[in-house]
Amino acid sequence: MREIVLDTETTGLDPAAGHRVVEVACLELFNHIPTGRNYQSYVNPEREMPLAAFEVHGLSTEFLAGKPRFVEIADDLLAFIGDAPLVIHNARFDIGFLNAELDRLGRTGLESGRALDTVLLARQKFPGAQVSLDALCRRFEIDNSARTRHGALLDAELLAEVYLELIGGRQPTLGLAAGAGDTLPVRSAAQRPVRPARPHAPSPEELAAHETFLAKLKDPVWRLA
Repeated sequence: MREIVLDTETTGLDPAAGHRVVEVACLELFNHIPTGRNYQSYVNPEREMPLAAFEVHGLSTEFLAGKPRFVEIADDLLAFIGDAPLVIHNARFDIGFLNAELDRLGRTGLESGRALDTVLLARQKFPGAQVSLDALCRRFEIDNSARTRHGALLDAELLAEVYLELIGGRQPTLGLAAGAGDTLPVRSAAQRPVRPARPHAPSPEELAAHETFLAKLKDPVWRLA
């Protein structure tokens, strides 16, 4: 099963107020294991970066000025996502921003029903507990020390680890990241090395050591036989 872990960074909190996507990142999972394939792009929002948003992700107006506009990355982004289910932390936020960008281009938006929201999943599993990405990393002892600021690709990588823990860890594949279609080699009985039978009779030395041990005990059960 192919899934896409997705995250965005934006100029604010509300696309209806004119805020825009400034970074989008996707990470591919196959059977819940990262394949190593990802997609990431910064985006020129065609507007100034508010200070509050800059303090979150550190992406300045000057830095983004030379980056592609959303219209220039839309095809590559949608091709990478394909029809796979999406894994998103606070899915309503990211889906809302991406659909606002797609709507500006007259493109069909992403269906909200195809997204698994890890915020909701974490709340179901840990009622009353903090469910921010940082809090979940601490709970599952995932190293997030590189996350001094928000970044879409790093956050997607961390979210992939959190998601795997939320659904029960890496047990389905015992942590082996086999690629799509890969199968593990099966060794037949004829190929296995033949080992000599293990001797079970005690040696004279072991018998002598056992007698010495019994002499130290009072009425040992071994004497009753």
